[in-house]
Amino acid sequence: MKLLSEKATCNSHGQDSSYFLGWQEYEKNPYDEVHNPKGIIQMGLAENQLSFDLLESWLAQNPDAAGFKRNGESIFRELALFQDYHGLPAFKNAMTKFMSEIRGNKVSFDSNKLVLTAGATSANETLMFCLADQGDAFLLPTPYYPGFDRDLKWRTGAEIVPIQCTSSNGFRITESALEEAYLEAKRRNLRVKGVLVTNPSNPLGTTLSRNELELLLTFIDAKGIHLISDEIYSGTVFNSPSFVSVMEVLSEKNYMKTEVWERVHIVYSLSKDLGLPGFRVGAIYSNDEMVVSAATKMSSFGLVSSQTQYLLSAMLSDKKFTKKYISENQKRLKKRHAMLVRGLQNAGINCLESNAGLFCWVDMRHLLSSNTFEAEIDLWKKIVYDVGLNISPGSSCHCNEPGWFRACFANMSEDTLNLAMRRMKAFVESTAISTNNPTHQTYQQSNTTSSKKKSFSKWVFRLSFNDRQRER
Repeated sequence: MKLLSEKATCNSHGQDSSYFLGWQEYEKNPYDEVHNPKGIIQMGLAENQLSFDLLESWLAQNPDAAGFKRNGESIFRELALFQDYHGLPAFKNAMTKFMSEIRGNKVSFDSNKLVLTAGATSANETLMFCLADQGDAFLLPTPYYPGFDRDLKWRTGAEIVPIQCTSSNGFRITESALEEAYLEAKRRNLRVKGVLVTNPSNPLGTTLSRNELELLLTFIDAKGIHLISDEIYSGTVFNSPSFVSVMEVLSEKNYMKTEVWERVHIVYSLSKDLGLPGFRVGAIYSNDEMVVSAATKMSSFGLVSSQTQYLLSAMLSDKKFTKKYISENQKRLKKRHAMLVRGLQNAGINCLESNAGLFCWVDMRHLLSSNTFEAEIDLWKKIVYDVGLNISPGSSCHCNEPGWFRACFANMSEDTLNLAMRRMKAFVESTAISTNNPTHQTYQQSNTTSSKKKSFSKWVFRLSFNDRQRER
């Protein structure tokens, strides 16, 4: 008799993805300027640490909010006992106004249509439970965030069918790619329930164009399916073109009184725009009353603490602060993005042109020994072990072209980023020397490290290959 469930013993969580494996290698040997200067620099984590000083300054100036007080009187007991899964009205109102502000107040949001969740991970999974049954499929444009294999599939039993996008047009979504993905799902006897996009894109760092959004709405209208727009990076847009929310296009194209109006759902979070992933604040926004009702009931499995809601309702209601924060944070992201792009260019490496996010989509195809995913993983292991940088290989993001990598830039200091770029340049130069003179090796490893790399490479390649086999 089995003592554990199939869910507990299956290997479908996604934790074995090469995306997460890089984190494990980093945690074994993390870079520290003083204590471990030769350690691995974490460039695989999309955290926004550039504007903590603005948040800390606000907290210092607003001791009542941080101390759980109202007009100088403690409300600790009130917050400690509050457990309504609908959420604090003041926080939901502040959250919807903040969402509107990030979108240039071109769209407004109704707090009654907002469901609070413990981060975007919970929001995406809850929507899957609301919209799809086990074995149903959602179409996702590639490359996509590796965590979706966990968030959308693991507990729900839903399937992902990739919309294959390519570098030939900057990985833009096309009508033909949408139709081919839909047909592929049908060939696999999967019922397609919707399309999920990230806007801005993780890992591309690009915003969806108005044409792409209109194409998506036309597609889901014709197929009678849903659209989920994950907009957790909407406040990170630092260059033109500006961010366009799907809600803006819905209104412009007069979808309000159509069924499509109720089949479009937005996921949002404060993890990226405000840099608070540890606070676990996410949200679902939907015009469908049944989705809102069901998601609200499900949210009891992952609530946002009342203390967190109280603190952030005060912060987001301070319009002087939010206006300054949004503007300054975007300026800092723009500067840091430029540092990464310039540093990689100095090493002879280009990036996909991008205008948002906390990362760049890096083109290292010219550094591959062959145009294969095995060569991509081989290059990646050299970057992890020899260069000491953890970046995410494109295959972990289900990219269908070997040689692309995601590199994050907002989770470290400028000095650390500059060091990472110096390491990368030295590696590229040594690779060029080694190619011209095979007897010359600048980056040498010990036998122990070499052995670790071999086993690491075989494991990662096996996982990557299996992922790609499942997509076919």
